[in-house]
Amino acid sequence: MNRFLLPIFCVVILVGCSGVKKTQEALNTGNYRKAIDRSLKNLAENKSKKGNQPYVVLLEEAFEKYTQRELDHIAFIEKGGNAADYEKIYTSYQDLKGIQDRIRPLLPLRINEEGRFATFTFEDYDDRLIDSRNQLSDHLYATAQEKMKKAHTKEDYRMAYDDLKYMNDIDPGRDQALILMNEAHQKGIDYVQVRLLNDTEQIIPKRLEEDLLNFDTYGLDNFWTRYDAQYRKGQQYDYQMDIRFENISISPERVREKEIVREKEIEDGYTYARDTRGNIQKDSLGNKIRIPVLRKVNCTLYQFTQFKEAHVAAKVYYRDLNTDQVIRSYPVDSGFVFEHAYATYEGNTKALETELFDLTRAREIPFPSNEQMVYDSGEDIKQRLKSIIKRHRF
Repeated sequence: MNRFLLPIFCVVILVGCSGVKKTQEALNTGNYRKAIDRSLKNLAENKSKKGNQPYVVLLEEAFEKYTQRELDHIAFIEKGGNAADYEKIYTSYQDLKGIQDRIRPLLPLRINEEGRFATFTFEDYDDRLIDSRNQLSDHLYATAQEKMKKAHTKEDYRMAYDDLKYMNDIDPGRDQALILMNEAHQKGIDYVQVRLLNDTEQIIPKRLEEDLLNFDTYGLDNFWTRYDAQYRKGQQYDYQMDIRFENISISPERVREKEIVREKEIEDGYTYARDTRGNIQKDSLGNKIRIPVLRKVNCTLYQFTQFKEAHVAAKVYYRDLNTDQVIRSYPVDSGFVFEHAYATYEGNTKALETELFDLTRAREIPFPSNEQMVYDSGEDIKQRLKSIIKRHRF
């Protein structure tokens, strides 16, 4: 065997032995489900592989022991007659049926050393599964009804909703359950009234107000919280969210001037190389040898930078309307800088670097208005506000 392939072969053998050993350990310690899962995984990859033969034996034994234990456990639970155990019975039958469905495609599974096929005793669990599902559905519906009758908080309605949703997942199509689930959802929602307040001496652009209060654009997916930017008459609100602008400062319009001087040697034509006798010299190919003529050029650049800055400071307050107390506040700061550079020059622009030359092609532009500066700060404010809403929990 190739000396480079030998270590790889040994590793494969060790890994295979380790997998069988861990599966055997799971079986010996009563973790039958783990032994079944590991065996099925290996056999599904290649049931005919010689190295996977141990998994056939392990699967046969683990399946028998797991099935018997689950059926004994179900019988014990059923004797207790506790409605709270209906879910355990239902999920146990689901597991038993599911394991059988995973084994069937692999059959037949031959045990070569014993000269026989592995034996699996399959049961038809459909009727028992349907009966246990119906019992669980009825129990969940009755429990949800009781929770809603005795509900004192929104959390009670949410717990009832969870029961009804689980019921609808396993046994869909019950109209009364859907009606009750919708009622539980509506009564479990926290309704939040949103207000935008301006405590500054600056005008908040109407566009910014509309953007901040348009909650459809925030991409929120909070099932139990509803934000209303427009007050709805007759709606009882649980909380109030105030977006309070506390300070808006805008700097004066400024133009900074800077003088930059550049000097550079550039090629300005050429002359021919001559020998001591004044004859034009040639290279090995017979071409005349040219010598660049260098000339110094100068350029004075007058750079102008237009600058204007806005800073917006706000705070988000959450108030419990039942107690009229502020329960949490979050700072929201944002800024926007307008900066534009252009230049004029005297002299030869060939003395300038590319980035300086590009400035000579730019022109002065109008400064943005104060309103525009505040609005341009709004996108950052909106992102911060979105983050606050997503992480805040009532």
